[in-house]
Amino acid sequence: MELQLPDLAATIALATRIAAIMRPGDAILLEGPLGAGKTEFARALLRAATATQALEVPSPTFTLVQSYDTPRGTLHHFDLWRLTGSDGLVELGWDDARDDIVLVEWPDRLGKLAPASALTIRLDPGPGESRIANLTGWTDRLAR
Repeated sequence: MELQLPDLAATIALATRIAAIMRPGDAILLEGPLGAGKTEFARALLRAATATQALEVPSPTFTLVQSYDTPRGTLHHFDLWRLTGSDGLVELGWDDARDDIVLVEWPDRLGKLAPASALTIRLDPGPGESRIANLTGWTDRLAR
C-alpha cells in the first residue's frame, strides 16, 4: 500500500494509526534513506502508544535500543544503523524483545532474524516536506 504523506502531520497520523493496532509479538520495520523520516515516525508512534505527547524520545543510534512501557505492552525501539549484521542482536536482547513489540530502524541489519510477519514501512522523501510511505504486511489489520 502506497501512501502520500504531504507533511509531518500526515506522518504523525499514520504512526498513530499503527500504534492503535499493534500488539505484543509485533514487529514494525522502518526502512528508507537517511533523512526519510524514520525517527520522526518512531517518535510519533511512541508518543501515541504511551499517550504522552511530551514523551522524550531520544534516537537510540548510540544506545541501539530504548524500551518503553505502553498500555499495549513493552515496546522496544531498535536503531541498528551502527550494526554491520545480526550478530550483535543477541547481546541487545532481541530474542526476549520479540515477545513484546519491536520497532526497528535499519532492519536490513536483522538479516535472517527479520520477522516474516512484520509490518514494513518504507519512507522516502518526496517534494518539499512530503514523504512517500510504502507499507507491506498486516494486510488484514490495515484494511480495517
